[in-house]
Amino acid sequence: MKIALINENSQAAKNELIAASLKKIVEPMGHTVYNYGMYAPDDGAQLTYVQCGILGAVLLNSRAADYVITGCGTGEGAMLAMNSFPGVICGHVEDPVDAYTFAHVNDGNAVAIPFAKGFGWGGELNLEYIFEKLFGFGHGQGYPKERAEPEMRNKKILDRVKAVSYRPLVDILKDLDGGLVRGAFAGEHFKELFLANAQDGDVADFVKTLL
Repeated sequence: MKIALINENSQAAKNELIAASLKKIVEPMGHTVYNYGMYAPDDGAQLTYVQCGILGAVLLNSRAADYVITGCGTGEGAMLAMNSFPGVICGHVEDPVDAYTFAHVNDGNAVAIPFAKGFGWGGELNLEYIFEKLFGFGHGQGYPKERAEPEMRNKKILDRVKAVSYRPLVDILKDLDGGLVRGAFAGEHFKELFLANAQDGDVADFVKTLL
């Protein structure tokens, strides 16, 4: 699985810690982490949580990533921004139980984590346990066991609802402010990571016109 990490500006100082925690847990499972930054508070490309949503949606819809890890101070803004776009089911995850139940009940493809609220002593341990529960036990199997069948059925219903509730991503991107969209792709390593991994032609071709 290709897992993308995206940090917005208020929590950019934690990028190295988050990336290290993520890689420590998921790389032994066979997954690959692609760190899209921000890498430090003084990066030239400053990402807002709204731009994290744009970037995350492009990565998922172009299949440059299979899963997105993002967040902000509380995780709420990043979660709302991610869910503003088609092809994204983003959960708000604060602890390992959230991670496990989101993976099995909701079977999404992105999570938004609070990287400031409640992030104190042992914060990196909580991240490691979150990533372990998120990626180490499968997805979409339901929880608890006796609820598995209706939960899987409801997830399929949600997928169908989302498929008719959104316009194509490229049309949305074209109608957004151009500076906002270009800024989402201005990260130091975006171009090399995206071009090496993007598979969906329509989304990738549009993004290339902005690079």
